[in-house]
Amino acid sequence: MDHRQQFEQLSRLLIDHKAYWQFVPFAEMALPWQGELAQWLAALSDEQVTVLRQDAQATQIELAKILPVVEELEALSKLTPSAASPMTYPSRLDWQIPGRKWQQITQFNEALTERQTPWLEWCAGKGHLGRALAATSNQGVTSLEWQGKLCQHGQELATRFDLEMTFVEGDAFAPDAANHLCRHQHAVALHACGDLHVTLMRHGVRAQTEHLSISPCCYHLIQAECYQPISSLGQQYDLNLSKLDLKLPLQETVTAPNHVQVMRQLELSFRLGFDVWQRSQQLSDDYMPVPNVPKSLLKQGFEAFCQWALEKKGLSAPLTGLDEALRQGKQRVQLVERMELVRQPFRRPLELWLVLDRACYLEEQGYDVRLSTFCDRDITPRNILIQASRR
Repeated sequence: MDHRQQFEQLSRLLIDHKAYWQFVPFAEMALPWQGELAQWLAALSDEQVTVLRQDAQATQIELAKILPVVEELEALSKLTPSAASPMTYPSRLDWQIPGRKWQQITQFNEALTERQTPWLEWCAGKGHLGRALAATSNQGVTSLEWQGKLCQHGQELATRFDLEMTFVEGDAFAPDAANHLCRHQHAVALHACGDLHVTLMRHGVRAQTEHLSISPCCYHLIQAECYQPISSLGQQYDLNLSKLDLKLPLQETVTAPNHVQVMRQLELSFRLGFDVWQRSQQLSDDYMPVPNVPKSLLKQGFEAFCQWALEKKGLSAPLTGLDEALRQGKQRVQLVERMELVRQPFRRPLELWLVLDRACYLEEQGYDVRLSTFCDRDITPRNILIQASRR
């Protein structure tokens, strides 16, 4: 099927089954479902939940026995791997680049099918991707980056390897960023977050840029309060996605080391324990979210976390009954983990819905679009590649 048909079918399934994914588990005090699904979740041990949370395929198999839509979503969400062309890179070109990041860069580069036009590297950082492009093609690279120090460092690295690269210090959100796009060009963005890659697409469309290759990331980092579909078809099937909904595709822990997962569990128990405590103090009857927490604060204990949270919310109350609140918070973590199991099979379909909205937009603007995966998900779960060429 074409992208429009795929998008329409995916939209209908997501809309019809939003009760299983479009809610905030933190705000729930009990499972929001009854019947066989609730019974299955209640029967799981904490150890089984941990295993299933880290094994998406096993979770899908189990949930499909209760929710047949899981198999439909999985079938609709499959993408073909890119036809990669292995390349040779200069020695030490990967200097100071972590191994997994270098794998992402090289496999993104090797998946690009159009290589006969000058490159524009959007949100370039130190130009790691740009160096790979310059070293494996006969085309120059313009690298746009807003931090001057990164531009300087990137230019030094390009000079060291005698690569044809020019760094431009500039804000991708500034109106004059559009001036860096032109017709005879291939604009690329590897993991440019949220509005950053959407802005590139809009500028590219206006400039009639010949080729655009984008791997989206961090869909929730948008300036609007909620997601605004960019294709006309997306506007017809608007899912009314909040920023919390947009975080759902990013909740995989495929690449997270054990200590990161341990800290995640600790933070969850503190957040939910604080919510239990603030309700007991009658500060609010609803779940009280708090901002991103410095990881160092978690090591100071639950009381320090609660004091910090109160200050962030501009509230005050005596810090009593914290032990019981934390105990209940840990119990609610178990509840949240079970709800997240049900949401898990909807992560990739929702991400693909967002990607298809971008693909349909580009097709509506006169581009031929190919969607694929440029690497395995154990290298990065954000492995979708949009390649668009102007018709």
